[in-house]
Amino acid sequence: MTIGWLDCAAGASGDMLLGALVDAGVDLAVLQQAVDAVAPEPVHLRTETVTRGGLGATRVHVDVDASDVTRTWTDVRRLLEAATLPAEVLTTSLRAFARLAEAEAEVHRVPAEQVHFHEVGALDAIADVVGVAAGLHALGLTALTCSPVALGSGTTRGAHGPLPVPVPAVLALLTGVPVLAGDAPYEMTTPTGAALLATAVTGWGGLPPMRVTRTGMGAGGRDPAEVANVVRLVLGEPAEEAATALLLETNVDDLDPRLWPAVLQRLLDVGASDAWLTPILMKKGRPAHTLSVLCHDDDADAVRRVVFTETSTIGLRTQRVGKLALERTETRVEVDGQRIRVKVAVHEGQTVNANPEYDDVVAAASALGRPVKAVLAAAAAQAQTARKNASAPD
Repeated sequence: MTIGWLDCAAGASGDMLLGALVDAGVDLAVLQQAVDAVAPEPVHLRTETVTRGGLGATRVHVDVDASDVTRTWTDVRRLLEAATLPAEVLTTSLRAFARLAEAEAEVHRVPAEQVHFHEVGALDAIADVVGVAAGLHALGLTALTCSPVALGSGTTRGAHGPLPVPVPAVLALLTGVPVLAGDAPYEMTTPTGAALLATAVTGWGGLPPMRVTRTGMGAGGRDPAEVANVVRLVLGEPAEEAATALLLETNVDDLDPRLWPAVLQRLLDVGASDAWLTPILMKKGRPAHTLSVLCHDDDADAVRRVVFTETSTIGLRTQRVGKLALERTETRVEVDGQRIRVKVAVHEGQTVNANPEYDDVVAAASALGRPVKAVLAAAAAQAQTARKNASAPD
């Protein structure tokens, strides 16, 4: 299983991404074959070893003959759909160009099908999109994370005249994505680069836990003093990360204590891993409780909603804590014909705990007309016997 991380502190463009892929070990012939399958005119990819900010990197040049042909999204889609490409390469290429069309349509207030890509529709940009799609497919990544993307500042010149940087299409493409201006006063991320990132990246943030296997440095055309003009691609295997959970806490001194059992149950019902009360003494000798709730990120909003709507608190403390949970399974025992579930905890292949489910014990005791403590003891004894039999050598 291979995962990747893109460092876009210097922005991103199609040729920078191509260079990072080749520098990370993707065969240039793989990219050339995919481009040849789409391009209606000759396109030649070649590499050059360069330095950017003192760092060695690979720059991929896209050599094409001069052409004044402009293409609409409909034209580009026909070229792609007529090409013989792996399904994933075709899908990525179509999605990237569709995003470009939608972004340009939003900027120019025209239907996406009528968008003229101009330099985006030129052969070199088609080569960038298809080549990057083919390179990512060759790596077989299960996840691709990206840092916040530097967009640049100042102005640049497009087909219709000067444009502010970040150009409107880039902002439209990267809506909802973490971005920053960056250190260099020029266009650092192009629409093609933005479309590829928006299409291929599966998560945004810092370098994820991994065992690094390879890195690639893809160079842009400039070599500015402000930043090393490269995209870094880091490849590796996922590293095990200690599980974490959110701990939400609040001190409450003015809630009718009869309400607490229902509050705790509601918290568990909406997904909390655990919820408990701790008696405390607050200022001026006021007795109170600390409500503590452990939950996963996905359940945090629902947990907060319960706390704020069903208690009298007006604030919550939140902290992230490590969590180590044993492997758990479930089995069943019978006490005088009544089935009782048993929670089994396993550590390093050995059963270390086997506890009867208390609600089942109470139900069985009621059905049998026996004391709860007697049924609990009988169920626990059977669970321990089953545990010893399971761990005994053959």
